[in-house]
Amino acid sequence: MCHTHHTPHKGLQHEGHDDEHKYWSRRSFLQALGIAGSGSMMLGSNMLTANAPSPLSAGIAAAETDNILILIRLSGGNDGLSTVIPIEQYDAYANARPNIYIPESKVLKLTDEFGVPSYMSALESLWGEGQFKAAHGVGYEGQSLSHFTGSDIFANTDLDTNGFSGLNTGWMGRHFENVYPDYLINPPAAPAAIQIGQFGNLVFQGEETNYAFTTSNINQLEEIAESGVVYGLGDELFNDCMYGDQLKFLRGVANTTYEYSGIIHDAYERGQNQVEYQDNGFARQMKLLAKLIKGNLGTKVYMISMGGFDTHGNQPLAHERLMTNLSVAVNAFYQDLAFTQQDDKVLSMTFSEFGRRIFENGSNGTDHGKAAPTLFFGSGLNGSAFVGDHPTLEDPDGRGNLEYTMDFRDLYATVLAEWLCVDIPLVEQHLLDHPYAPVNLGFNCSGVDFPDIAYSDGDVTPPTPADPDGSDPSTAPFDPNLLNAVVHKPYYPTDSTPHIYLEMPFSAHVDIQLFNILGQNVGTVFNEMMLEGSTEINIRERLPEHLSTGKYIYRISVQNQRMSKSVMVA
Repeated sequence: MCHTHHTPHKGLQHEGHDDEHKYWSRRSFLQALGIAGSGSMMLGSNMLTANAPSPLSAGIAAAETDNILILIRLSGGNDGLSTVIPIEQYDAYANARPNIYIPESKVLKLTDEFGVPSYMSALESLWGEGQFKAAHGVGYEGQSLSHFTGSDIFANTDLDTNGFSGLNTGWMGRHFENVYPDYLINPPAAPAAIQIGQFGNLVFQGEETNYAFTTSNINQLEEIAESGVVYGLGDELFNDCMYGDQLKFLRGVANTTYEYSGIIHDAYERGQNQVEYQDNGFARQMKLLAKLIKGNLGTKVYMISMGGFDTHGNQPLAHERLMTNLSVAVNAFYQDLAFTQQDDKVLSMTFSEFGRRIFENGSNGTDHGKAAPTLFFGSGLNGSAFVGDHPTLEDPDGRGNLEYTMDFRDLYATVLAEWLCVDIPLVEQHLLDHPYAPVNLGFNCSGVDFPDIAYSDGDVTPPTPADPDGSDPSTAPFDPNLLNAVVHKPYYPTDSTPHIYLEMPFSAHVDIQLFNILGQNVGTVFNEMMLEGSTEINIRERLPEHLSTGKYIYRISVQNQRMSKSVMVA
């Protein structure tokens, strides 16, 4: 392709950028002193004692889904155009970034329309296994370009800020407030949430307390998990502090008040990592979470973070390092969970306070922008895809911003209602009366109908030899209209026998092949002409003799197009 390169933009940082960083750090420091590590426990001047979980809270916890959510915070403002590359708008993308664009030779094409940088290739296997979705153009009306305000809005979902940060409660804090109404007296048996890093975030903040067991970094949580002690109380920690004695006392109370350190330690001892992780801060966070989850800690929501995304200068090397670390760690994490078949119960999603601008600046970086993609990982997605409409690069606003095409609150609502199985009226309440408009991410707990998404043209199975007919799936032309029209989904009648529901808008030859999780073809489920209409296919009846219990992936081929989803065979 031929690109007409523009003159690089100068670094257009918004007013007060440096002062804002300082203010943000001050608030983070105040929260990081250690007295709120397990949730603020002071009401007025009274310190409350945590007893055993009450029957009420235990009953509520038992009624919840066993699904787990991991929030991955990309702190600083992730550049979406260096994360998901719009191949269909490649010329406009390259022209806007003559010094920092990803060359076509280094784009890993996942569909004909979108790809990721080749340094994110560790995600290719997740894509092939149906465990990776990216939602395009995530943002909100009047998006703030402030780190501080932007972070708070993504946490508190309060758009009516008038230039300030709005409510001091978060979307997850409001959720847990409803789940655990007696939390301050009778907290749940396991931490409702665990947060590593970035004390300044409001995600888990409720009216009375913060519902997250929080440590300032991975080192602290590793120490707690290994030893069962929340905070060290050695004098050397407080000798240089004006309020050292008071802080030492409060930390001591936190140690005796909350028993979560011991519970975390027990889960850590029970869990076992079964893959190798890299030695960096983000990989260590994912490694520890895998061990706690495999140790059946019982925590439903985790939040981890990776800093360094404020890439005003020298972005290519910085972003490559960050996204390589993320990709490799996420891939290892889901491989680890697969050993205990827990990968389909853990959904991970990224978020960042804003995106970055279309045009590079004069420092080989990008400045604060608006919309950016949200990445989702996990077997529960039931297929890999790009979701929603990618913003156009041809018509940016006056400062070169991508305009949002998907409200971030719709993704939050979908995760709450369809993954964590929260009642829709409560979801709307937790999101400050934002009307429920779910996004089809591949899971459905509420039973509401929402539009089927178009699955990728690439396989969502691990790499396999050529099909029996000798064709190469990667050469089939991409027809989004066909993929949108064909409806298919696994479902399980009352006898738990796995079925495939298939709805055809026209008559065509349909071939359905079944693969195991190693990518090996285990048999043909369906191979015949199908008339317009719907049918239900019993997998056990089609392959009765040699099909073991476990997870499989079925691939439907219609007119050289292939669509795949995972299915459990009991």
